[in-house]
Amino acid sequence: MEMKCEKFKRERLELAYRAHVFDVYNDYLVLPDGRRVVYDMIKHSPGACILPVCDDGRIVLVRQYRNAIDEITYEVPAGFIDEGETPKDAAIRELREETGYIARNVEYVTKTVLAIGTSDEQTYLYIGRDLMFEKTEPDENEFINCEYIEIDDVDRMIKNGEIVDSKTLIAIYAYKCSLT
Repeated sequence: MEMKCEKFKRERLELAYRAHVFDVYNDYLVLPDGRRVVYDMIKHSPGACILPVCDDGRIVLVRQYRNAIDEITYEVPAGFIDEGETPKDAAIRELREETGYIARNVEYVTKTVLAIGTSDEQTYLYIGRDLMFEKTEPDENEFINCEYIEIDDVDRMIKNGEIVDSKTLIAIYAYKCSLT
């Protein structure tokens, strides 16, 4: 018997836990065959990121400590979208705050969902070109270094597990696709 793909019917969404940047819900659903299930769902603030590309083709990534994996990571500049702010404006702001750069050419790439089975967290991805340095303005709890990386080194870094952040991998992939 072939199963037909259909949306599930939501009966109710019940708050289970409120955290700083996300809320955890019990999601009561009715399946297409009539059975009832409860899924966990995380409602998360949306974010934006930008891959800065220098005139010479190098990319700029930030290095910072991430407590969830207890490692220092390579990442594109990124952060939450403030209330009333567009995703593009958030990406531009994060670029300036974390790297000191202003991108005079900002191109939308795509939107990504981090953990599609459990969370609605969405990140809007941009590529920033025609960079001009101004000054960094990191948030008070950010301790960030900027790294300039040759595009030819990126594949090795990914293969060696040096670049593991999903939004960064997607942004790099999109940029590399634009080169062909």
